[in-house]
Amino acid sequence: MRLVTVAHGTRHPTGNDVARALTEAAGTRLGVAAVTSYVELSEPLFADVMAGLDEPVVVVPLLLSTGYHVKVDLPRAAARAAVEVRLGGALGPHPRLAVAQADRLREAGAIPGQRVVLVAAGSGDPEALTDLGTAAGLLAEEWGGEVALATLGGHGSRPAEVVRPGDAVSPYLLSPGHFAGRAREEAIGAAVVADVIGVHDAVVDLVVERAAT
Repeated sequence: MRLVTVAHGTRHPTGNDVARALTEAAGTRLGVAAVTSYVELSEPLFADVMAGLDEPVVVVPLLLSTGYHVKVDLPRAAARAAVEVRLGGALGPHPRLAVAQADRLREAGAIPGQRVVLVAAGSGDPEALTDLGTAAGLLAEEWGGEVALATLGGHGSRPAEVVRPGDAVSPYLLSPGHFAGRAREEAIGAAVVADVIGVHDAVVDLVVERAAT
C-alpha cells in the first residue's frame, strides 16, 4: 500500500519542503512508496492524486486540527478514487507535536517556565477551537508551564489580546508561509518567537504511527 500525505500548500518558496521531507522520511521508515500532495496552492493537488490512483493507499493529512478540509474536501476527493483509500484524521492535536514545539521553543531561547502563547492559524469550525485548546494543554504539560491560546483567524482571541510582554510564542504551524509570518508580526511584546514545528523526528514518528494504524 502506498502512503499519500496531504498538506495545505503554500506559495512560500520553502514552505512545501517541510511536507515533502516529512513524507519522504515516513515512507522510508515504512518501506513504502510515498507521495506528497496539497489541498491548494501547490502541486500535485490531493484531488488529482486521488483521481489518478491505480493501487490502494493510506492518506495521512498533515493538518494540525479539524476543519472544512478534514471534514469535507479530503473525504470528497477520496471518495472519487477507483481504489481503496484509508483516510486518516487531522495530525493534531497530539503529544508528539507538543514535543516538537517544546524543542523549537528551547532552540529559540525560551526559558523553562516562561509563559507561552500557542498561536494557530484558526478556523471557523468550533471543533477546531476545541482541538487547539487540547494542543495548548498538551504543550503546557510538555513545557511545564502556562500556555495560552491565540488564533490568527476564525474562532478565538487574537495574539494582540493574549501575548504579554516577555512571553514566548509557539506557532502551531507545520511550515513557513503566510501564517508563520503573521504569527511573528502579531506577537507584539513577545520576548521569543519560536520557529514553526517543521521537520522533526517526533512528527515523522507521528506520520508513521498514523499510516500504520
